[in-house]
Amino acid sequence: MELLVASAIGVLTAGGIYLVLRLRTFPVILGISLLTYAVNVFLFASGRLTIGAGPILNRYEDLTYADPLPQALVLTAIVISFGMTAVVVMIALGAFLGANDDHVDDIDDTEESAQ
Repeated sequence: MELLVASAIGVLTAGGIYLVLRLRTFPVILGISLLTYAVNVFLFASGRLTIGAGPILNRYEDLTYADPLPQALVLTAIVISFGMTAVVVMIALGAFLGANDDHVDDIDDTEESAQ
């Protein structure tokens, strides 16, 4: 189970870094989202992966329970990342509509042809 979760975190991180290094705005936004998902899975897995455990400690049952702190952190991170993704999409859309180009770099077409 741990190998599967660690592999998923690695694949999400690798895909996110690859997309962030692209020179278009939409892949960069998707890459940031993938990196956010990788961090969320990492935070969730840091609270021990238990199956069938209760959410709270009960003195009449065994002492296995799910840690609620990583779950609360992931829930908060999901809400914040959704809001930040919406803001970044609106900024990218405004930049695209203003320049009719979705490149991330600062090189102008006239400067590029002069080189």
